[in-house]
Amino acid sequence: MSAARQPAGQPAGRAVSARRAATAALLATLAAAAAAEWPQFRGAGGGHADADGLPLTWSEDENVAWKVAVPGRGHSSPVVLGGQVWITAAREEERSLRAVAVDAASGAVLFDLEVFRPAAWQASHLENSYASPTPAIEPGRVYVHFGTYGTACLDTEGGRVLWTSDELRLDHEMGPGSSPILWRDLLIVNCDGTDRRYVAALDKHSGRIAWRSRRSVPVSVKRGTHRKAYSTPIVVDVGGQAQLVTAGADQVSALDPATGREIWRVVYEGYSVVPQPVAGNGRVYVDTGYVQPHLLAIRLGGHGDVTESHVEWSYYWQVPANPTPLVIGERIFMVNDQGNATWLDAGRGEDLWRRRLGGRHWASPLHAAGRIYTWSANGETVVVAADDVFRELARNRLDAEVRATPAVAGDAFFVRGATHLYRLEELAPAPRRPAR
Repeated sequence: MSAARQPAGQPAGRAVSARRAATAALLATLAAAAAAEWPQFRGAGGGHADADGLPLTWSEDENVAWKVAVPGRGHSSPVVLGGQVWITAAREEERSLRAVAVDAASGAVLFDLEVFRPAAWQASHLENSYASPTPAIEPGRVYVHFGTYGTACLDTEGGRVLWTSDELRLDHEMGPGSSPILWRDLLIVNCDGTDRRYVAALDKHSGRIAWRSRRSVPVSVKRGTHRKAYSTPIVVDVGGQAQLVTAGADQVSALDPATGREIWRVVYEGYSVVPQPVAGNGRVYVDTGYVQPHLLAIRLGGHGDVTESHVEWSYYWQVPANPTPLVIGERIFMVNDQGNATWLDAGRGEDLWRRRLGGRHWASPLHAAGRIYTWSANGETVVVAADDVFRELARNRLDAEVRATPAVAGDAFFVRGATHLYRLEELAPAPRRPAR
């Protein structure tokens, strides 16, 4: 901008400084807004939180901003956006599938809405629930998914149901588990049952099916346990091309998320796959599920069947069947169902340390500011350093059974227990009363 166009009395240098300051303020505002969001399972960063002030220690009496009872039963993780926290729940005796929202600041219940009332339940595993898939949220809308029982879109301002869909039918055998993700105008979800196996995309505006892609690799049995899976897909960028990486029984595939067309696949032996694929270092790391989980490092960029050409290493020791691993730079952290933690070199697939943390683990670990938070079902959280030398930083316990992966927004955790939802954050200690 020329000096002749400057407002009177404002030198050009001062105007430039003002614009830079305004730009910096805008970027800071956008960064703060992004940090206050946790839009889907494991957030937008694959289990990483952009937060420097999360608490290191807590208990029922320390660093609990609020604790609110939640109705029914469910293992879906919280999602957070616009000052709201959403979860799903099932009131099993009533056969009522619900969406629940609370105010992120106060814990006040904003909505407790029945979305579906199934005519009957399928059989389910005692360790699972009918409300295990995590919602996906964006400004003005939240998308809830209950597997074969239905998918719905709700207005986050008024709590109105905008559309429902019951077209994604399958036999879960042990209850639903795969969570949906948003990509552009599509809501994408894995549908891997004992009877049929496919990935589907719904138009997020109408709920109509945009595409449906059947699994390309036949499993060894025509029907039954070894066909099912419960994983959640991810979208990765491969040379400027978006690829949907989706793991199921006996295979992981990359699809074009716009059309469902398969780009590449890797074949393995495994079923009931729960962990989400994770990406980093030009690779995607895939957990193969039961009976013997192992971790595969697959180099991105292939086409067709790349089982022989792009699998760089496999790791078999104490790999989780349920919690999703974390990629942290050139390292991988994972904790298995029995509470055994492993720190791996992501390039070579060699462990640098292994430690017994204890507890039974279903929730996936989270990473923030050099700390790894692991959550066991008995309510204990072990915090360890994200470092090549093992260091335990803290052990904390809540009076809660924690199976859902917590969410992070700002400098707070939102932790779902079996009966209550917690907000944990660093609170100033209460002032001491003067002695009388």
